[in-house]
Amino acid sequence: MKVIAVLALWVTLFHQGYSYSCQGRCGHGTNNNLSCQCHSSCEDFSDCCSDYVELCKAGATSCEGRCGEKYNSQNECHCNSKCAQHKNCCSNYADLCNSDGGGGDGGSEITDAQIKALSETLFALDSNKASASELIIEPQALVPSYETGYKDDLSSKPLFRYLNEKALFSRPTYAALIAVLDNYNRMTGQTEDFSAQQLAEQETFLKETMSNTELGRELFAFLYTKGVYASEKEFIQDLKMMWFGLYSRNNNRKDSSGFEHIFAGEVKGGKVSGFHNWIQFYLLEKRGKLNYYSHSFNGPWTSYPDVIGMQFMWEGYFKQVGSAVIGCSPEFDFALYSLCYITRPGEQCRLSLGGKELIIQTYTWDNSSYGGGKKYIGSAFPATPRN
Repeated sequence: MKVIAVLALWVTLFHQGYSYSCQGRCGHGTNNNLSCQCHSSCEDFSDCCSDYVELCKAGATSCEGRCGEKYNSQNECHCNSKCAQHKNCCSNYADLCNSDGGGGDGGSEITDAQIKALSETLFALDSNKASASELIIEPQALVPSYETGYKDDLSSKPLFRYLNEKALFSRPTYAALIAVLDNYNRMTGQTEDFSAQQLAEQETFLKETMSNTELGRELFAFLYTKGVYASEKEFIQDLKMMWFGLYSRNNNRKDSSGFEHIFAGEVKGGKVSGFHNWIQFYLLEKRGKLNYYSHSFNGPWTSYPDVIGMQFMWEGYFKQVGSAVIGCSPEFDFALYSLCYITRPGEQCRLSLGGKELIIQTYTWDNSSYGGGKKYIGSAFPATPRN
């Protein structure tokens, strides 16, 4: 009897200790019977076990010593040849596993040089970009990066002085983008609910930008030769999910997507979040809903596309730096962000436009997934240098 009592006490103490520890639980889903959790979302809900960082995060986000390992759903990120396709590679995968002599596992390598070469090809194929006679901007006030947080309107005029809407907006890809932009509620925490017409507009946007343009077909051809996609159908379907698939940024509501965040813009925590598209900026400024304040960066390009880091107020909500590629076609914008997210998810992606480097920073959305573990786009935008 004493032995049984001791064993019972030991089991009780073991389970009490287990409920307060991540030992053997890293990556496990929420268990409401336990007092703390051990998955990536626990940091958002402040219910991680005290040893979560030590046991689950230390080394879990690095490919050091893990190149070519088999897939394990408990790992926070991965280090095998399929991780780029599923957009769940660790941040240093490309450096440690996917370069010459880096210990890769047989996957088709996509190098920085190849990405730069492709971006130059896409740049040359952007026949729908605005010309100097179709678009005129006035950047006006230039502020140093350390002053971007000041909410002062230093520019008396709008950013966009002139745009030939008749010439540009009648083109299929521009019309398709504009049709989708007004389908969203900008406030996070409020569920997005799309009509059949709005869902059809998403399909039209993908078709017009990726299937019906030489630029979009060039992007697919590159990814196809690298083994990322086996067919155009698979490519378009994956773009649809990674860009338009809904997830929750606030209040456990399906209130956001990569497309809404990057192209349409959102409001979260009393400030503008995302918002990295020049056409949306132009439309809102024209309607008097957006007030351009200043810019902290203006790229080295002397023609379009250009890259600018802007400060502005959107109906009472401030954006400290809203960087965007200005004057490019919708298909070019969409292709650059897609290329960078697919090949360098969660990293800086180095492109080349007209012989000048452009860095796109991408972020994965880690709190939910689609298609057996693929990650939605969290964000993507031009990374402006500090001045």
